[in-house]
Amino acid sequence: METTANVLVGLVAALHAYILVLEMFLWEKRPGRELSGFDAEMARATAPLAANQGLYNGFLSAGLVWGLIAADPTGFRAQVFFLACVLVAGVYGGITANRRILLAQALPGALALAAVLLAR
Repeated sequence: METTANVLVGLVAALHAYILVLEMFLWEKRPGRELSGFDAEMARATAPLAANQGLYNGFLSAGLVWGLIAADPTGFRAQVFFLACVLVAGVYGGITANRRILLAQALPGALALAAVLLAR
């Protein structure tokens, strides 16, 4: 179960690194605009906000990687903390911004958190 948990945590970390790239560097380009559904003008106007969101996603990714490489109990605690943050952010985003966030962010975070807790 520990291997499954580590793989899921790694996938969630990779997902948030990908979101960082989309929001910080590709927001005004095709991939970012497809994600947001914004036209070029709205993407340009919201780019600073998206970059800020991307930075936070990068912090989530970095925290999860730290959790994977740190020895226990620090590694376990970091994984639980950052996965809980992913889950809360995903639920909040799903309620306030777009329901797709529940599937794209909250569900992977919840599955990884459950695996980490079960592996303990």
